[in-house]
Amino acid sequence: MCDYSLHAVATRPAKAGETLITTTFRGTSTKGFASEAEPEVAVCLLPGTELAFADNVRYDSRWFWTRRSAFRVGKLGEIDRHLTDRHHDTIEFPDGSHVLVTLLREGQRATVLQLPAIKQAVPRPVLAGTPQPRPVITG
Repeated sequence: MCDYSLHAVATRPAKAGETLITTTFRGTSTKGFASEAEPEVAVCLLPGTELAFADNVRYDSRWFWTRRSAFRVGKLGEIDRHLTDRHHDTIEFPDGSHVLVTLLREGQRATVLQLPAIKQAVPRPVLAGTPQPRPVITG
């Protein structure tokens, strides 16, 4: 996932097993994930991606002080998808609480534990002797 505010930033999809760092992207006020080797490229995480942080997750509260969660693991989620001018990306914790990705404190390391399974249409093989639909010819 890459929030609407990162449309002007280079992006790439996450890879299982890689370690990411939270950062603020140059030219934006938005925080997200990047690799240390490519700090200017936003790493996009799909909903359901599981992360393990090196320490308990730290984030900014609405009142300008830093809070620390009781968790080092979380799963990417999203909220308020119907509101196009808002941040949607969240980290969901095991207790059901969540925090917006853009509120995460900079410099935190997280390892991508697992990417979500993506269902794709896979053509089924045709078995010999199976009746096949006939094309309809008109005219």
